[in-house]
Amino acid sequence: MIFDTHAHYDDEAFDEDRAELLASMKENGVVHIVNVGASIATTQNTLKLVKEYPFMYGAVGVHPSETAELNDEWLKWLKSVATSERIVAVGEIGLDYYWDEPDRDIQKKWFIEQLKLAHEVKMPVIIHSREAASDTYEIMKEYEAEKLGGIVHCFSYSVEMAKQFLDMGFYLGIGGVLTFKNAKKLREVVEYMPMDRLVLETDCPYLSPEPNRGKRNSSLNLGYVADAVAAIKGISRDEVERITFENALQVYKINL
Repeated sequence: MIFDTHAHYDDEAFDEDRAELLASMKENGVVHIVNVGASIATTQNTLKLVKEYPFMYGAVGVHPSETAELNDEWLKWLKSVATSERIVAVGEIGLDYYWDEPDRDIQKKWFIEQLKLAHEVKMPVIIHSREAASDTYEIMKEYEAEKLGGIVHCFSYSVEMAKQFLDMGFYLGIGGVLTFKNAKKLREVVEYMPMDRLVLETDCPYLSPEPNRGKRNSSLNLGYVADAVAAIKGISRDEVERITFENALQVYKINL
């Protein structure tokens, strides 16, 4: 049984075959999926998807690269929908210094505001952090993210940084990048980290694992990631699926 903890099935890449693809999940061992908001529009789409597909859950939030669109009114709206049925987290939120826009001060402001929102609604957070490890960590510490818990999505930093996030009680999201030939640093993180803090994710339609790198990603590819984790940890793929499934339920506070 596979739990995809981070997907974007509202993306236009799925417009032609979304229903057919999602209908095929259960027979392929994908039992649950969390669709993650990355803007106001994609959060609205996520709310629709979770109503349509009972095996899907959702997260509401605005990705750092989209924070220029945020204002107090939209923040109030996010708070109002965060407690909707089948919404399990605030995210994805954080910092992305890979791109120059929006300004870093804008990203920081809305990262902080969305962390405060998560405290108000008592929900875990999904953290997006790219080339911004230190600032992400410092803001999380200052605003007591350890009381929220959650996932550092698409983890891309060193073992040393992994330790800091793990010490805060966070889970690390591991996806297709683990299968890439140049993923030595991430393989070291997976080798280091305990299995009870690892969750599987796709970030689909992005980051398709080998042998499908460069193609549209979907939850059906998570078996390749589970195999890679199993090889590093010296356990069976079934064990990886079982543990990561339980971890996903735990971090998202889902009672089946």
